[in-house]
Amino acid sequence: MKLHMQILIALGLGIKRNWHIFFGIIAGILVGIFLHSHPNMLVDNILTFIGQVFIRLIQMVVIPLVVSAIIIGITSVGDNKQLGKFGTKMILYYGILTTIAVSLGSALAILIKPGTGAARYITENIATTVQTAVASAMHEQQGNILNLMLSFIPNNPFESVATGNMVPIILFVVMFALALAKVGDVNRPIVSFFESVFAATMKITDWIMVFAAPGVFALTASAVSSFGGSIFVAISKYLLVLVVGFAIQMFIVYPLFLRCFSKVSAVMLFSAIAEAMMVAFGTASSSATLPLTIACCEKRGISHKISSFVLPLGATLNFDGTALLQTVAVIFLAQAYGVPLDLFLVVQIAILAIVASSTCAGIPGGGLITIALILNGMGLSPEQLVAGFAFLFTIERVTDMLRTMLNVTSDAVVAAAIADNENEINYDLLNNPAAYEEIA
Repeated sequence: MKLHMQILIALGLGIKRNWHIFFGIIAGILVGIFLHSHPNMLVDNILTFIGQVFIRLIQMVVIPLVVSAIIIGITSVGDNKQLGKFGTKMILYYGILTTIAVSLGSALAILIKPGTGAARYITENIATTVQTAVASAMHEQQGNILNLMLSFIPNNPFESVATGNMVPIILFVVMFALALAKVGDVNRPIVSFFESVFAATMKITDWIMVFAAPGVFALTASAVSSFGGSIFVAISKYLLVLVVGFAIQMFIVYPLFLRCFSKVSAVMLFSAIAEAMMVAFGTASSSATLPLTIACCEKRGISHKISSFVLPLGATLNFDGTALLQTVAVIFLAQAYGVPLDLFLVVQIAILAIVASSTCAGIPGGGLITIALILNGMGLSPEQLVAGFAFLFTIERVTDMLRTMLNVTSDAVVAAAIADNENEINYDLLNNPAAYEEIA
């Protein structure tokens, strides 16, 4: 099938599956334009309230989602021979791609400055408050790096949970999960508990995403009513940065990575996983796409041993598309609120984006859910940035589908590279599309 036809199918699938989100965006734009011409304080207050409820609901699930995802991801590897054989290589490859993604996102966002056009839409006193909060947090962190590192180690993990201090939480949870992985089958009651927590949190997230349509409608309508149609000129630079970043990662970084670390042809691999890429775009969920990703890889040359190990972990821990999006989004917000971006802050954003992306669930909206972790490291909360979040949620569904397609492709790229390294790939099948089995 021609590439342009695949793209059209993917777009159609995305609109069909997420019609309520797209309807909310379009309706929000129309209502916002009307309210901009005919202001109504009561309606504006109601829209603002609904938008803040949506953001708070998203914040609500961050900690249980992050904690349970980390424990499940690490304990699923276990203390087995697979981890020693190619688990380290998998982590290294995922680390390389994610580091490149956040570096690319940082460079493009600093170069193009997508947030400067949005600065005029931010209330001056709110911008000053945000600048002061970030300056205070950065001064404290730069003033004593040793104390900063010490603060990452929690005196009381439950206190960190209560205060929402994410970095100490993640450090403790990673250590706890590694210990669980080492103790063997005795960990099953606790792991089962967190599997239940993850499943329940995912269900809550599903419920929140049902509220996504009115939430996105309210945020879009509120933003457009306050700023008029010119808001889309400001947000267009943000979308441009993301599209360019995703395109470079997809069509330059992945092929170069495969050439450096394997003999796999990027063209043939992309052809082999085309169905999974389209479904990832349409569903905006790498977890929902996982069965199809595994089927595409296994039926088209990558062994079950590699696919069954690398791809599920990738759907849990590897989100370079999400890391790129989060980096650009936070720098966009910093520029919109007039926060000075020195090297220390940019590096901190990049590091926190890597951590946040690795704790992100493979579900719609997951990229913006865990952005709270990055903001927390900057001394901010999403409530302080409601106006800025309105910009991000205006086009969240489109960017979500793009970054999910990138995440799924990245998982397949790493799986293919490891399969080549371990002689677990059938090149006769991979390089012969005519022999591909149909994916059920």
